[in-house]
Amino acid sequence: MKRTVADLGKLIGTKNCTIIGDLKRSFSSAAPIGSAPSGTLTFCAKKGEEAIRLLQETKASVIICDIEMLSRVPKFREKTLVGVGSPRLWFIRSVRTFFPPKLRTGIHSTAIIGKKCQISENCYIGPFVTIGDEVVIGNGTRIYDGVHIHDRVKIGKNVALKSGCIIGGDGFGYERNEEGTLEKFPHIGGVIIEDDVEIGSSTCVDRGTLANTVIGKGTKIDNLVHIAHNVVIGEHCVIVALAMIGGGTKICDGAWVAPTACVRDGIVIGKQSLVGMGAVVTKSVDDKDVVVGVPAKSIKKTE
Repeated sequence: MKRTVADLGKLIGTKNCTIIGDLKRSFSSAAPIGSAPSGTLTFCAKKGEEAIRLLQETKASVIICDIEMLSRVPKFREKTLVGVGSPRLWFIRSVRTFFPPKLRTGIHSTAIIGKKCQISENCYIGPFVTIGDEVVIGNGTRIYDGVHIHDRVKIGKNVALKSGCIIGGDGFGYERNEEGTLEKFPHIGGVIIEDDVEIGSSTCVDRGTLANTVIGKGTKIDNLVHIAHNVVIGEHCVIVALAMIGGGTKICDGAWVAPTACVRDGIVIGKQSLVGMGAVVTKSVDDKDVVVGVPAKSIKKTE
């Protein structure tokens, strides 16, 4: 379906953008700026000389770009520029609005669902998913192939669990007895996943020992991440691939944990803080701090 620059301007709002070019120019798909053909929508988040080159060379018909670039390039005959404060963000919103993905619904015939489960409307449960007993799944949630959900897990609305992730298995907790052998700590807690969470492929989220493991609203967890028992993650956090979060850790709202970071058990990662790539975090991190290295140390306070 074709859309026009006028449609795009209406979505963004005239107070939030400046348009240079034909308002009737149309686009029917979205593409990356370097390979976009005519008739497509793209974006340019760069500034300076690189942005000028990209804007001149792209064949896309409509480009969302930084508003500062509008005065640095000529008016194009075959392109319309839409200047905004956050090009990538508005491109995301535009694609989501004009070209929304077709979401599957229903339960695949190979899925196994336990007793006393509550599955809301418009959910998708894919091939070879296994769901334990007393699991609650909210409206619009999508559970892709090969996911394993153990007993008494509660999942909110519009959650995405990607292929092969495991939710609610026992954590790694043992106590050495008088004979020197290891006795397993009971895991009778559960997992609570709040609304709008995404959990990537092959990620493991362990159930709590006595309390619950909690993943807060809007948090995004990448592939191959380990979330240990009793971890509490706040709202709108980002945990990137190969990160390991130790048991009982609290990650506060808006925090970002970069790839391959290792966070020891029982500490606090502050609000809007950033844990750098490969960092080994052995002490709690203050709000808005940035920590890197082995062991992790503060390098600055974010604004």
